Amino acid sequence: MTFIPPHDRFVADNTEPERWAFLCHGILGSRRNWRSYARRLVQRVPDLGVISLDLRNHGDSGPVDGPHTLAACAADLGALSTHLDIAPTVLIGHSFGGKVVLRRARDLPDGLEQVWVLDSRPEAIPAREVAQSDVNQVIAALSELPRGFSHRQDVIPALTGRGFSRTLARWMTTNLRKAPSGSWVWRFQLDAVVDMIADYYRTDLRDVLTTPVPDLAVHVVRAARSDRWPAHILDWFDALPAGAPGRLHLLEDSDHWVHVDNPDGLLEMMDHEL
Repeated sequence: MTFIPPHDRFVADNTEPERWAFLCHGILGSRRNWRSYARRLVQRVPDLGVISLDLRNHGDSGPVDGPHTLAACAADLGALSTHLDIAPTVLIGHSFGGKVVLRRARDLPDGLEQVWVLDSRPEAIPAREVAQSDVNQVIAALSELPRGFSHRQDVIPALTGRGFSRTLARWMTTNLRKAPSGSWVWRFQLDAVVDMIADYYRTDLRDVLTTPVPDLAVHVVRAARSDRWPAHILDWFDALPAGAPGRLHLLEDSDHWVHVDNPDGLLEMMDHEL
């Protein structure tokens, strides 16, 4: 059975969009995290409608058959496009979702004009970085916690007690839902998430930024305060040849959570290009 990602549709008031964007969240998140930004984006660019979706094994998607890879996530975008009879001209992805939209762009879907990769590096990540990554540390901690909690707020001391910030712990409470049993459980499928993030780390998608495709631009946004951008990848972007679709932008006053840290700057940047 074909998986159709759960999704929300955003359009400007009293407007019928002339073009559409698909918006993908990061690992352990959901489309709920991007509702405010999506609403602001369609008001800022009123001819653009936004479909914000839950990636497989996240949000309201529930368990999905494997394999749980970037390629599978990209195929899910294709299934959603067919289901809605919408060929998006724009793909937007944050963090893990950034590589999802790059992987979808590699398939050259009809009508695609822009890809936005938000604070996500396109190359395979070396094992030494993977071992130290905050995402892997969070996933490891979650695997040690109970699968259900009596109260939503019980997650906060469970995570801060393992050395994580209160900000991250509070954000994780937004990824809980109340089960029929009355306990609070994660909105994501943790075992499948482990497979998804492993494929994210090992997949190199730099060819999407270097292979010229007529009328396609790939905008990669680096958050100025993000710690995910070593010098070697910045040098790689500097060396991109003329005519390559890849373009690197710097978002000032922002850490990794670009839509929360500096939504105004991100909106202005996207409005300029869209």
